[in-house]
Amino acid sequence: MSSASYQNNLLARLPAAEIASLEPFLEPVELRRGYLLAVPHQTIEYVYFLEQGLGSIVSVSPEGQKAEAGMFGYEGFSPTPPAVQSALSFHETIMQASGHGHRVKVEDLWNLMPGCHGLSELLHRSAHNLATQVSYTALTNAVHQVDERLGRWLLMCHDRLRRDELQITHEFLALMLAVRRPSVTTSLHVLEGNQFIRAQRGRITIRDRRALEEFAQDAYGRPEAEYAVLFPA
Repeated sequence: MSSASYQNNLLARLPAAEIASLEPFLEPVELRRGYLLAVPHQTIEYVYFLEQGLGSIVSVSPEGQKAEAGMFGYEGFSPTPPAVQSALSFHETIMQASGHGHRVKVEDLWNLMPGCHGLSELLHRSAHNLATQVSYTALTNAVHQVDERLGRWLLMCHDRLRRDELQITHEFLALMLAVRRPSVTTSLHVLEGNQFIRAQRGRITIRDRRALEEFAQDAYGRPEAEYAVLFPA
């Protein structure tokens, strides 16, 4: 299989010789919603390259409180610590929307990286861009209203799922945004009242992406612009 056959943007960019070296270690996987890719303070066994679906990187406090720190889909990989020779996860990494992709054992990835410079560079670029995304999540949580934060989050999901309909509950949105459920309900009403989205039970449909981007203002766009520089079309 050539790199062009992969939907994951990192695998699709690998030189032919490197994808040939990696392929014997790639295991196709179906990833249902709720599947745990990494558990806090436990050893990471596999690195995942999604082709479809959406994953969340969740920070967990010692008391068990949770908030989403970042998300990923076909554009990257997860967990990222193995890219810098670490196999310990400090986050919960969970599938937010079902999908499929490939995984590789961490030990096999490490054995391949010294001879696959293209792979190493792509992993480092992707991990850096995720760090940028996480930093902007912290910023937007501090300076933007819940309505704008929700708009940003929906745009990021839309980027990665590449479809207008998102299956998501109010409870999960509250967890991802680190707010109470009534705040999510109020913000959904604002976005729906402006005809940016249509909200139904367990489902949100993007109706006007351009208007939603304008509404989110500077809460959305900077990490995405950096990704376009790091991974030009």
